[in-house]
Amino acid sequence: MSEGRAVQPASGNAAGKGRLALDYKPRLPADRSMGIAIVGAGDIVVNAHLPAYKLAGFRVIGIYDIDRSKAEAAAKTHSIAVFDELAALLAHPGVRIVDIAVPARYQPAIARQAAERGKHLLCQKPLAESYRQARELAEACAALGVKAAVNQQMRWAPGIQASRCVVERGWLGAPLQASIQVNVLTPWELWPWLSHMPTLEVMYHSIHYLDAIRYVLGTAPEYVYADGAKYPGQTYAGETRTMIHLKFPGEVRGLIHDSHNNRMPQDDWYATFRFEGTEGVVKGTNGALYNYPHGREDTIALYSERLEPGCLYAPTLEGRWFPHAFMGTMGELMRAIEEDREPVNSLADNLLTLQTVFAAYKSMAENRPVYLEEIAAAAT
Repeated sequence: MSEGRAVQPASGNAAGKGRLALDYKPRLPADRSMGIAIVGAGDIVVNAHLPAYKLAGFRVIGIYDIDRSKAEAAAKTHSIAVFDELAALLAHPGVRIVDIAVPARYQPAIARQAAERGKHLLCQKPLAESYRQARELAEACAALGVKAAVNQQMRWAPGIQASRCVVERGWLGAPLQASIQVNVLTPWELWPWLSHMPTLEVMYHSIHYLDAIRYVLGTAPEYVYADGAKYPGQTYAGETRTMIHLKFPGEVRGLIHDSHNNRMPQDDWYATFRFEGTEGVVKGTNGALYNYPHGREDTIALYSERLEPGCLYAPTLEGRWFPHAFMGTMGELMRAIEEDREPVNSLADNLLTLQTVFAAYKSMAENRPVYLEEIAAAAT
């Protein structure tokens, strides 16, 4: 774990000479032996969840999927057991945490069954296909006394977690603006079940950016003004291009601009983030979307009048969004269990992210700013 330390002043104002220590790596529990069982054996589990848990030294007991062949393939690759039925997984005395990685329409029912058996939960995003379902699930988990978190793992991507550290330390002064821009070619065909979803880009991709901006700034927006569009000839039912304006309290603003249809060479692709304040800027690249699905490391750079004016700090970050950030979501849940507190990525916290998602879609439909409180009120 890289703990925060005093900034080491740069030897001059030349770019890249600045050095500083950032607290950005996932924090792991003292007890890594808590038994984990996974529901769902899709691509994200095989290539991110399980590799991350192996890196962290977590104990995965087994996996279940309605398609047993997929569960068997995942189990063989990662040397874990296969459960024949969901009921057997939930009844296993060694399972303390159920990691659910299924499409949103199936997740609430599975999560409720697990919570009723006293299992703690790591749920996939989006938590549910409607805000009402998500809120009811959060209330049910709270009533049953289980810890439940959402796998919004971009929070633990090195560049985003480092940006959060910078903001928390006050190095930007008062935050003013946040932006995430993406222009890539996304192979949606890797997830065939998404092809018929009428809500595609925001629900299953920009939900990460909405959550990350809220996480770094430490507050939720007041309203969302969004527009979504398709690409000529696309075979997917939902939007693959979006522009989302976020109005936060006071003078703080946010912008998300996504296109998943860049057919130019990958040298033209970009995936960037930028957080600005009254006394500084932290910016960088989201390495996971470069050379996808292989990706590369995130980058980050910081100007701060509170450190050394005119100096660009450009520390090297270790780890990637895939799979390293997945240690963060599960690690935070496990630490919350150890410390008997709510995880920072709790279901209750995630309701604010979902309010921005559903506000974005309502805004697209009605061509107007939509306040988050409208989404919450409509579900009561």
